Amino acid sequence: MNSIPENYVYLDYAASAPLCKEASEALSKYLIGGRDNIRSGTNANSLSKPGRLAFKDMQSLRKKIASILCCRADELIFTSGATEADNAAICGISKGAFACRERSMKGSFTPNVITTQIEHDAVLAPVRELEREGFECRFLKPDRSGRITPERLENLIDGNTVLVSIQMANSEIGTIQDIRALAEIAHRFGAIFHTDATQALGKVHIDLGDLGVDAASFSAHKIGGPKGVGALFLKARTPFLAQMLGGGQESGYRSGTQNVMGIAGFCAALEATTADIEGERNRLCQLRDRLYDKYREIDGVIPTVEIEAGSTDFLPNIVSAIFSDIESETLILRFDSLGFAVSGGSACSSMSLDPSHVLTSIGINADDALCALRVSMGRYTTTEDIDAFIDALAKVIDW
Repeated sequence: MNSIPENYVYLDYAASAPLCKEASEALSKYLIGGRDNIRSGTNANSLSKPGRLAFKDMQSLRKKIASILCCRADELIFTSGATEADNAAICGISKGAFACRERSMKGSFTPNVITTQIEHDAVLAPVRELEREGFECRFLKPDRSGRITPERLENLIDGNTVLVSIQMANSEIGTIQDIRALAEIAHRFGAIFHTDATQALGKVHIDLGDLGVDAASFSAHKIGGPKGVGALFLKARTPFLAQMLGGGQESGYRSGTQNVMGIAGFCAALEATTADIEGERNRLCQLRDRLYDKYREIDGVIPTVEIEAGSTDFLPNIVSAIFSDIESETLILRFDSLGFAVSGGSACSSMSLDPSHVLTSIGINADDALCALRVSMGRYTTTEDIDAFIDALAKVIDW
């Protein structure tokens, strides 16, 4: 009763991807206990030989990850995940930029931070904390498809804006933002630009240099790596006040003993998911479009956003719809009993009784938003999985 059936279909990759084989193999090298593998359990900041070897491993992994993301190795700060990276970026950059700006200006000013109404709570919560500390916080409203247009940012930003934070891709409806254009506007006004790239990683090609962002957040477990490890890209010379204080690890940006084993798993998963990113995107797009086409045939099932077949403006792995008059929790439990893992939206807020702030922000009424279902696919999702899910739709609706 406590085991998962062999034919159970996992369709909740946006919440967390199953550990991939490559990451598992990378982790296994560190999982030998006792004195036989002293190196794996050593603090990478120790001066002993095992410590120096662990540090060398970590720096080699850092270079590999930086190479894939197209940034300098010394611009990557390892964290416990994207939530910490987001918090560090929002608070650390805003306070650092304000301090720099205040020193160069005559008299005081009220700094403002701009983000969107559809960000993950890992961004919205620290923004609200800044508001309590005296920053003015401004929120961009998306259009019906979840997109933030450059014009909307231009109308909201001004010379007192110290930080703009806009996600690269939305975790509930899959909208991909034009980050390059938005970052250019921020820089034109002297603001720093951060993007939460957690959901985009492994789904779209990310070239941090080409995007022109100053900071970006990532998490390993969204791409098949282990939980508890992520990274913050912080462009050289970006103002930043460390939010994790202590031993001064990560060049003083983030104190705390680094998780070398987790970083190894992160690197292996990143290499695996980016090896054929275009081929995988096309494969997932076909599955996404197949499911959306089926939804449109069913009365009472309404896609939350309109996506044209083959569209690259949305993530290839997320399908979101409203099931009229059936609440999300009921849908999730019905599908689960039939052998499918799905979600109502962001898994990080699954215990909330409130409608999704993402869906209400794009114009979906609260009652309908409470009936949302998100299917998210990944590397191990097959056509047979989606066909089986489609076959289960009628049973769930006519329960």
